[in-house]
Amino acid sequence: MGNSQLKAELYEQFARIGKAFGSGKRLELLDLIAQGERTVESLAKAAELGLTTASAHLQALKRAGVVTTRKEGTRVYYRLAGADVAALYVLIRNVAQNHIAETERARAAYLGEETEAIGREELLARVKEGSVIVLDVRSHEEYLSGHIPGALSVPLEELGERLTALPSDRDIVAYCRGSYCVLAHEAVRLLRRQGRSAVRLEDGMLEWRVDGLPVTAEKV
Repeated sequence: MGNSQLKAELYEQFARIGKAFGSGKRLELLDLIAQGERTVESLAKAAELGLTTASAHLQALKRAGVVTTRKEGTRVYYRLAGADVAALYVLIRNVAQNHIAETERARAAYLGEETEAIGREELLARVKEGSVIVLDVRSHEEYLSGHIPGALSVPLEELGERLTALPSDRDIVAYCRGSYCVLAHEAVRLLRRQGRSAVRLEDGMLEWRVDGLPVTAEKV
C-alpha cells in the first residue's frame, strides 16, 4: 500500500510547481524569461512591476526550481531552468484556452480585432523563395537573445519611422513573443494603414523555441 505520509510529501513536491505558476504576474515574467536571459531590472520594467515586487515573484519561481540565476558584477540574470518549463507554460495556456470560456474573451479584448496570420510552413516556404521580409517586432534585447534566422529587428515603437527603409516589393511577416503577444497584431495594423502588404506569424518565438526550430542568437 505504501506509506501515506511519504506519498503526501511526494505530491507536495509536485504542488510546488502549481503554486509557483499560480500568479498571473509570475506567468507574465515566465513569458518574458522564455524569450531569453534577462536582468531583474529589465524584467521589472517589461512587466510594469516595482523592482521589489518583481524580485519577490522571481524568487518564488527560483525556489520552485523553474528558473535559475547567474551574477555578472552586481547584476542578476534570470533564465528558464529548462525547455520543459517553457513547454509547461504553453500547455497551461492551451488548457485555459480550451476549457475556460473567459480566456477567449480576455484574449480577444487584449489582442483586439483579428489580423491575418500565416503558419510556420508557409513562412518558411516564402522565406526560401525570397518573397517576404520577416520582422521581429520585440525589443532589441529579446531579438539578440534569439530570433528566427534571417529576421530583421524592428521593435514596434520604431516601425513607423523605419518603414520607408523596408523594401516595398515584398510582403512583410511580423512576429513577436508568442500566440498571446499583441505586438505583431499592432505591427500588422500599422503596416496595412501605410498601404503595405503584411501578415503575422500565427504563433511566435516561445512556440518556435519549444518546438526546437532553428534560432539565431547574437551577442553585443
